[in-house]
Amino acid sequence: MRIVTDSPLQVSNQSKGLLDEERSRLARMILALAPYDGAFKQRIPGLLISRFSRIDSDTVNDFNSPSLLFAVQGAKVITVGQQVYTLDKLEMLLFPVALPVTMQTTNATPSEPFLGIRLDLDSRRISELVLKVYAHGLPPLGQRSAGYAANAGLSIMKAVSRLLDCLSDPGDTEWIAPLVMDEILIRILRSPFGKQDAEMGFADSGVQRVAKAIAWLRSNFSQQMKVTDLADLMHMSVSSFNEHFKSVTSMSPLQYQKALRLHEARRLMFSDSRNASTASRQVGYISISQFSRDYSRFFGISPSRDIARWRQQEQVPHD
Repeated sequence: MRIVTDSPLQVSNQSKGLLDEERSRLARMILALAPYDGAFKQRIPGLLISRFSRIDSDTVNDFNSPSLLFAVQGAKVITVGQQVYTLDKLEMLLFPVALPVTMQTTNATPSEPFLGIRLDLDSRRISELVLKVYAHGLPPLGQRSAGYAANAGLSIMKAVSRLLDCLSDPGDTEWIAPLVMDEILIRILRSPFGKQDAEMGFADSGVQRVAKAIAWLRSNFSQQMKVTDLADLMHMSVSSFNEHFKSVTSMSPLQYQKALRLHEARRLMFSDSRNASTASRQVGYISISQFSRDYSRFFGISPSRDIARWRQQEQVPHD
């Protein structure tokens, strides 16, 4: 008996149709959870959804945890140090460590806004799953980068949809969502950048060593820091530490510390109503003029103008 199978083109068209259907379903869920522009934390820990209906004229600065980003609709450009990534519809982007980033929405309209999802990653849970997915050891990693991009396939998109479905029932949020998160992590570990994701779970890996250095910097960013001392703390030579740090973050340890200081100063001015002089001292700056220069270069606007713009935006009511 002759078995008739679909042609490769038919299979491809069927897969594309299913992926488009899943994307549309996911977009509808995001629109229901994000009634207006902004980023919205959800009841599931580490889950953030975003909606933006206009192209950004300026870049937006943020500090990302180790995370996985999905673009469901529209597009963004994300810059980390010297690395530039385009996150387009049906693409995903992995950041293995906490990073200062600049983002710019490049494709969005009121009728078809940018819709995105961010999942913060737990290195401890990844380390447990790595032992199952890579039971025979991790393959060679190749070149490291601050971020890794790939197309989001149908199986991953379906898993993400199931995760958002859990938000409709408190019991599902508590009991089912962690299982779906494990499914997503396993599928990511089996994806094109699964090896890079897996490295987050190995204690002595280059990524984990840099992550430990980042954790120290985030706890001590206001202190004077010598790269030699930080390298000693990580049990690495200065040259090896610098090389690993830059390959993972796309910036030097000193540049990273400066970004931390500026982000914290901005938070102090916005959230705690500190003036620029007080905020700069709290994050470790001695010279207010140097702080203003660094702030203007990093955020593209002076501290005083940034505060004024933020206060004006806060007074604008949502639709």
